[in-house]
Amino acid sequence: MRFSLPDKVNQVISGLRNAGFEAYAVGGCVRDLLLGRAPDDWDITTSATPTEVKGIFRRTFDTGIEHGTVTVMLGNDHFEVTTYRLDGKYSDNRHPDGVTFTRSLKEDLKRRDFTINALAYNEEDGIKDEFSGMEDLKNGIIRAVGDPSERFKEDALRILRAFRFSAQLDFRIEEKTCLAAVELKENLKNISAERIQTEFTKLICSDHPEKIRQLYETGITGIILPEIDICFKTDQKNKHHMYNVGEHIMQALIADAGDIHKRKAEYVSEDKWQEFLSTTDALDRECKIDDARAKKYIRYALLFHDMGKPDCMTEDENGSRHFKGHALRSAGIAKDILNRLKVDNEMKHTVCELVKYHDYRPELSKKAVRRAMSRTGRDIYRLLIPIRLADTLAQSSYKRAEKLDYEKGVMQAYMDIVKDGECVTVKELAVNGSDLIEHGIKEGPAIGKKLSDLLELVLENPECNTKEYLLSKL
Repeated sequence: MRFSLPDKVNQVISGLRNAGFEAYAVGGCVRDLLLGRAPDDWDITTSATPTEVKGIFRRTFDTGIEHGTVTVMLGNDHFEVTTYRLDGKYSDNRHPDGVTFTRSLKEDLKRRDFTINALAYNEEDGIKDEFSGMEDLKNGIIRAVGDPSERFKEDALRILRAFRFSAQLDFRIEEKTCLAAVELKENLKNISAERIQTEFTKLICSDHPEKIRQLYETGITGIILPEIDICFKTDQKNKHHMYNVGEHIMQALIADAGDIHKRKAEYVSEDKWQEFLSTTDALDRECKIDDARAKKYIRYALLFHDMGKPDCMTEDENGSRHFKGHALRSAGIAKDILNRLKVDNEMKHTVCELVKYHDYRPELSKKAVRRAMSRTGRDIYRLLIPIRLADTLAQSSYKRAEKLDYEKGVMQAYMDIVKDGECVTVKELAVNGSDLIEHGIKEGPAIGKKLSDLLELVLENPECNTKEYLLSKL
């Protein structure tokens, strides 16, 4: 099997080979080539030592030279080149205490996590597959290289990586590999929150975020996300719901991952859908929300949106359960978890706001939607739309048609507001604080109060948002 590698990747490999050393693209980039995907980055492994690598290329810098890694610069691109190595003892369940360089490619591949990542390739030799990784790719299997217990004892993060790859590729985890992961799951406590968050984010943003269910079934969420466990044990007993809280969360994630865009006929007509996409794309650019960040915020918000239900549960005389105040409680739980995972402040604020407002449904009118947008902010409201759709699709069929009609109406009102450029925040008023000062309003709290009053006027009547009219109201 032959593939054409990018020119600069070939330049690095050829430079090493022309100097008398072996060199291959290795790991995830080779796996992605075999799956017909474009690799995100390229790692190169070689029999040359770091010193020998640095002697071959003009521009290099030390990335992790103690572990054999040198970064080679070609123009503005950089490539990590790592010497074949044997890892020493892993005292911290994460990093080897030391490494020993080797001239054997097989010995280097032997230390890698999964067979599908223990593949090497160059255009002259083709695929080097020492551990049947290509067969596992064909059969859709995540299998540890060698003894899975040894691999997971070396690096406990590999436990979570197994489930992450399972979610990204929709592969099943081989039985012995899964059993070893369960047996050694406690070692995840030795892994930093940042590392856990990186892997978990890749899982939840994959095409199969519902693989979180398998993390629960194997007891791994008890280590990294114990808050979800009680959700799977909480029945809703409510005509609006057909699943327990945990499974409802999974179904909401499935609905979002299933690409609601493809189900547009359920919400609006084709022409209105295209109009919706164009207006929201423009708004995303205005709010500087890119697709990857939007997906991450939406998926985490869906994960957390009902986590407060077990704490808020009441049961009436008919045996029906209710969860008044669960959105606010869920937002508090979300904040605690995101603090634990050490996410950045922007993500924490956005996700918690989405959770807090996920059940906030204004009356079906432009005026009410304008006020809702003013209350949440444009960027938050934009992301609430797919969250509410996914939430609705994850409920029972009871009044589903009416609920979707409502969402369709709200979406139409939202599109019209954006298209017409209607003001929903103080910043969008035709006047600002300086204008008010020039017209005799004293600096201080009075400015903010007067701007809020003017916003109330404009929310009620958007055509009033002109400088002349607003100043006349002073």
